[in-house]
Amino acid sequence: MKRFMVKCLFISLVLFLGVLLGMQQANEGMRKMKGYDDPAFSGQAFHVAETTEGINGTILGHQVNSQDMKEKQEKLEGIKAYNVFSSAGKKLADGMSGMMSGIFNKVQDKIEEDEE
Repeated sequence: MKRFMVKCLFISLVLFLGVLLGMQQANEGMRKMKGYDDPAFSGQAFHVAETTEGINGTILGHQVNSQDMKEKQEKLEGIKAYNVFSSAGKKLADGMSGMMSGIFNKVQDKIEEDEE
């Protein structure tokens, strides 16, 4: 199951990067077809540059830098959101584990009684 998930994530990543590269090529093709530089087509699908402050870039016109990513990560770690499905899943798993453990213990006790 792990290998399947890794393969799916890898394929999704490759396809996403392919879409970004395709958008970049389409943008360059539009500029070449137009014959002159139009400010409306000056943007790129993605651009990454390394500076002394860190890594800065633009993805689909949105500015992204490493400091913003760190702030977003800290914000997400700070949020202690309550997830109903997660807690219900944990309770269900604990209940099933307890039930199966009880069944196995009773079966084991029954087998031991029959042997004596």
